[in-house]
Amino acid sequence: MRKFASWAQRGLIVLSPLSLAFAMAASAAGPSDTMSPSLRAAMQSDLGLTSAQLSQYLKIERLAALQEKQLAKAQGRNFAGSWIERQSNGTFRLVVASTSIRPQKGATDIEIRSARHSLAELDASKARLDAVLSRGGKVPNGVYGWYVDLPSNSVVVSVGKGAQQAGIDFAAVSGVDVQSVRLETADEQPTLRTDLKGGFGYLRNPGDGYLYACSIGFTVTQGSTPGFVSAGHCGTANEPVYYEPSQWTLGPRIGTFAASNFPQPGQTGNDYSWVRVDAGNALLPTVYGWGKGDVTVRGSTEAAVGAAICRSGRTSGWRCGTIEAKNQTVNYSSGETILNLTRTTACSEGGDSGGSFITGPGQAQGVLSGGSGTCKGKQPNNRTRSFYQPLLPILSAYNLTLRTSP
Repeated sequence: MRKFASWAQRGLIVLSPLSLAFAMAASAAGPSDTMSPSLRAAMQSDLGLTSAQLSQYLKIERLAALQEKQLAKAQGRNFAGSWIERQSNGTFRLVVASTSIRPQKGATDIEIRSARHSLAELDASKARLDAVLSRGGKVPNGVYGWYVDLPSNSVVVSVGKGAQQAGIDFAAVSGVDVQSVRLETADEQPTLRTDLKGGFGYLRNPGDGYLYACSIGFTVTQGSTPGFVSAGHCGTANEPVYYEPSQWTLGPRIGTFAASNFPQPGQTGNDYSWVRVDAGNALLPTVYGWGKGDVTVRGSTEAAVGAAICRSGRTSGWRCGTIEAKNQTVNYSSGETILNLTRTTACSEGGDSGGSFITGPGQAQGVLSGGSGTCKGKQPNNRTRSFYQPLLPILSAYNLTLRTSP
């Protein structure tokens, strides 16, 4: 990894009494007993956790959910982000970054680190990179995407091997503050996860001699009309969708794409869709558990950076990882640039596109857009990345309601 701006200050200071009160409340909440056994097993396997470590992680996840907004508010304009971090001994803690030099008092399981750039400054730097596209500029060959990386307190521009100069030139054209930017070299460019291989999901048959496979995200309703959300590159409006009873077997029609949002090569946009399901199909508020028990969808509370997350798709089944960053701009190898994706370490394969991302407590997060690396070989590893389109903007764009169960 070559750094464009290598500075990333980290220092330990302590928390405020307000944070301490929230920490005590979170600790009193007690461990979660509602996680699906299949999801728990997948998290332990893919994240390399023992049962005790997973239980301790879940405690920190609840702590983050309770405190994230309050901690940000307490830091005000000095807030530089927060995330869940695994320590060298395998336990987890909630980290809050701040540009303030004012001493603050601490609480168990929470650390405040000093930072040079506020989150607002980092977001503004990333926005300058995005603005190059809105002005009609193009993403240079070799530049794979960019995002705000909270732990390093920087905006990361991801480039291919030998493309560092392209990343530097792109940043320079944007007018971004170079002190807030660093380059990272990626092994491969992300690709969309639509594929011509078998697995679990749904199919479309556009009449060109091929079947195209994707995965169902989450079941929803628009008023009284049932449906499900998925990736935008999986199909276009008014295209029929077919059930896939076995690999590449075209089953009965189950619905039609009601709307789809995905840019043309060379253009910029989002990657989401929803399918209006035909009458006679029963859609449940669950995510398929691949023979080990389905996971109930209980809500759509957004998880923190560093949170553990699992995805379900027709090709690779259950796969888990952690959230590395939010609002990443991804430039796919096929030429489309997608905004506001969430970056994760979970693996994925072709045909998993559109599939569900969900947390251990059953909070729906989004649908798979694309990724890099493979699920083959030992997991976890540092080569796999998957990017999902957050769920809440999809629901808002199409006036949809997520189907949940207590």
